[in-house]
Amino acid sequence: MNKSVMIVGVGGQGTLLASRILGSAMLEKGFDVKVGEVHGMSQRGGSVVTYVRFGESVNSPVIERGEADVLLAFEQLEAARALPYLKSGGVAVVNTQKIDPMSVVTGAAQYPEGLLPAMKEKGAKVLDVDALALAEQAGSQKAVNVVLIGAMARQLEPDVDLWLRAVKACVPERFYELNEKAFRLGFGE
Repeated sequence: MNKSVMIVGVGGQGTLLASRILGSAMLEKGFDVKVGEVHGMSQRGGSVVTYVRFGESVNSPVIERGEADVLLAFEQLEAARALPYLKSGGVAVVNTQKIDPMSVVTGAAQYPEGLLPAMKEKGAKVLDVDALALAEQAGSQKAVNVVLIGAMARQLEPDVDLWLRAVKACVPERFYELNEKAFRLGFGE
């Protein structure tokens, strides 16, 4: 049975590295893996959406509304925007961090309040993670992405060693120890 993971965030948060780690882990398990960056800006501040699908045979990385088994959200507003893509019974792993979009920065809009409770009221299974605090505990704010991969890993495949091999394959060696700690904190070890 195929699984679909939608990764959403803001440019500069490391969503693409997260998708590479997920893809690497699932390839090692012997799955067919398709990854696609759907839209977004790699520049800091723009929305980024990445689809990762894996299973026995995957024809396309595209995830339609109501098809994502997991929504991995690096920021609350991006999670709320992507919620329609989560299937009934799916899980949203959401960083509690808020990053103001340009409309809020310029004063044209206000950041919406109560996004996580609103997602839960709509029936979504939401696992909220203070990934920024855990990343700082690991040693760097930049490890938010690997903290979130750790939190998601518990939902998808609880083989810690598999995930750590994927992290090792995807991050420079000098940053592995930091990222291993971030993953373990996210996973809940």
